[in-house]
Amino acid sequence: MKYTSFKLAAITACISTAFSCQKNTTVSTESDPEIPNVIFILADDLGYGDLGCYGSSCNRTPNLDNLARLGIRFTDSYAAASICSPSRAALLTGRYPLRMGINGVFFPESFSGIDTSEVTIAEALHKAGYYTGIVGKWHLGHHHAFLPLQNGFDEYFGIPYSNDMRSVVYMRGNSVESWTVDQTLLTKTYTGEALAFIEKNKERPFFLYLAHNMPHVPLFASAGFSGKSANGLYGDVIEELDWSVGEIMKKLESLGLLENTLVVFSSDNGPWLTEGPHGGSPGQLFQGKFTSWEGGQRVPTIAFWKGKINPGVYPGVTSLMDWYPTLISLAGLENPGNRMLDGMDLSNVLLGNGKRQTDDFYYIGGGNIQAFRSGDFKMILPQAMKKGNFWVEDVPAHDTLLFNLKEDIGEKNDLSKTEYAKIAEMSAKIQEFRKSLENVPPGLIMNDRSAEEATNKARKILVEQALSQGKKPKGGI
Repeated sequence: MKYTSFKLAAITACISTAFSCQKNTTVSTESDPEIPNVIFILADDLGYGDLGCYGSSCNRTPNLDNLARLGIRFTDSYAAASICSPSRAALLTGRYPLRMGINGVFFPESFSGIDTSEVTIAEALHKAGYYTGIVGKWHLGHHHAFLPLQNGFDEYFGIPYSNDMRSVVYMRGNSVESWTVDQTLLTKTYTGEALAFIEKNKERPFFLYLAHNMPHVPLFASAGFSGKSANGLYGDVIEELDWSVGEIMKKLESLGLLENTLVVFSSDNGPWLTEGPHGGSPGQLFQGKFTSWEGGQRVPTIAFWKGKINPGVYPGVTSLMDWYPTLISLAGLENPGNRMLDGMDLSNVLLGNGKRQTDDFYYIGGGNIQAFRSGDFKMILPQAMKKGNFWVEDVPAHDTLLFNLKEDIGEKNDLSKTEYAKIAEMSAKIQEFRKSLENVPPGLIMNDRSAEEATNKARKILVEQALSQGKKPKGGI
């Protein structure tokens, strides 16, 4: 049955809720029917409540809703971080980012990047004969050693950083192809590149990592989508991303590849709520990007593989780190034994043969454990006051908190004063996990302000000395 034949039905089946609308190697040229092609589509800052199949009533997402209806929709899927670079590093390696010293976001002035000793999904899949490509945002370092082609990808086209940084250029391979980027055409350009990659590699196993810059601010949509949604510019952007997914699926269908291609869609973290109507919606979840509350790290995740995945909803805990061991397993490879993996193989989940190994997940930010989930319960460790603004609620300083997420998805009812046994049980697990972190590397220097701070401090001293002597400092105060 054709993928496109479900489109109209998917539109009518959308869920409506009361959510507010605010090392390159030589690879075989023959396709192996025993291993799937893989397309992993990653949005940037997409909120848990931004898709119809996750409850949005203001963004039209028929293609993604259709994908969810025909595949698996994960309700409790987590990014490994609440910001870009650590989340992407974890996705590609199956490891918590602090094991790589990636505890913050890389900037155009960064001299650091993902260590080439790490084994990415692309590097691993090469061993099974995959041709690998990335289209879109990289954000793991722009110096030669850190770029995609030195980390397992055969091809790269895209912007090396976020689209709000001083680095908005199109790179192809290791070189800048265009110094000028019309961001209104960004999603459309990435889609065209992805379709060309699929067409070119239709006769051999391929892995395509399509990493959109949208809906990270600043937002841009092409003429065909601008001003067309009921949810302003943000809705326009989401609907164009949905269109892009539809184009990918139509291409796979036209080439007869639906039965041999696993398609996964997710987001690198939650919505940037301080951007207001340009920042997306966490739906029923509390808070968003930059936080270890559910809205910061629980992300929409959908997997589709025609004839292999039975349609349904998986309510258990999963992580984007799980896709590394899952894809390795599906490709018939063994996990490398020289490094600790934090992700868990989801092959049984996808093929309907079982569950994830555990329902445990650690929320890590800034190189520190901030919270821990085990089964239905989530324990948040003590935190200082988090000042909100017009778009984000204040979070007062607090001691240890405990929530039952199955009954309290919005993290409103603290159970720490009554569930003492659960607190003790989860604290013991955290202490055990800490043992695996004893030899993690120091955090990379990603945006060094020390020289600037030293200069400012020295200037302040000179200014104060001049003023005490009745002199006017050169250059003004």
